[in-house]
Amino acid sequence: MDDEWRGPLYPTRLPTFHRSAPPAEVADRVAWFWVPEWDVAPGRVSRQEVLPLPALNLVVEQDAVSLSGPSTRRSSRDLTGRGWAVGALLRPAATPHLVDAPAAIKDATVTVDAPELRRAVAAEMTAGHDGDRRRTGAVAAAAAWIQHNVPPAGAEGRLANRIDTLVRTEASITRVDQVAEQLGVSTRTVQRLARRYVGLTPLAVIRRYRLQEAADRLRAGAGAGASIADIAAELGYADHAHLAAAFRDVLGLAPSHYRREVTTDPPGAARPGG
Repeated sequence: MDDEWRGPLYPTRLPTFHRSAPPAEVADRVAWFWVPEWDVAPGRVSRQEVLPLPALNLVVEQDAVSLSGPSTRRSSRDLTGRGWAVGALLRPAATPHLVDAPAAIKDATVTVDAPELRRAVAAEMTAGHDGDRRRTGAVAAAAAWIQHNVPPAGAEGRLANRIDTLVRTEASITRVDQVAEQLGVSTRTVQRLARRYVGLTPLAVIRRYRLQEAADRLRAGAGAGASIADIAAELGYADHAHLAAAFRDVLGLAPSHYRREVTTDPPGAARPGG
């Protein structure tokens, strides 16, 4: 499955948004970089709704650097005025070098003391260059900081990365024992690595990726009336009702409701502030 729009629930509402592959030097520590820029009219608010991936994000903004922990629920952010962010979706191998216990920052964001990273990225984003040059420079600055401050993946970190890649890319994976069998390790090893490198149980990681893919497929097939029952079966849900229950539990709405929303959602949707 193409990862291009995994995460945002309503891509048409996004501000200017770019994703880029990491330089080879940090590809074992970063899945991709993402750069949103926005300029919302006075008195308006652009609400961004996200179903976060089961991973941590290192985020640089004008006045701070933060680390967002693994999320178990839908999240949102209201954008106003002008702004930007430069984020790195971290691969599991990077996690222990930035936080001792990722479960401790589940559904939370903490400040990272990295003034040199903030200054380097902000200098690129505010230098007055054109968009591509500005974003390329900012990503390069973030990648350079990660290369020098987050050690390369060791053997255990590489295995944690392999677990994540397998679960993310193989829609047929619905159980922890399938992961263990395909990688030739014990289920206990999979469970231990998920806790240490993601901060979630491996089953929670599997379910989040399957829910991500369900949202992607509903969005892609919105205009064609894709069968929710077929999507549920393809992704290992027992039936339509189980997918609907997962949607309601995490997103607070039914798959059919979500499909209607993404069909009718206007580009650049913003609402009055207040």
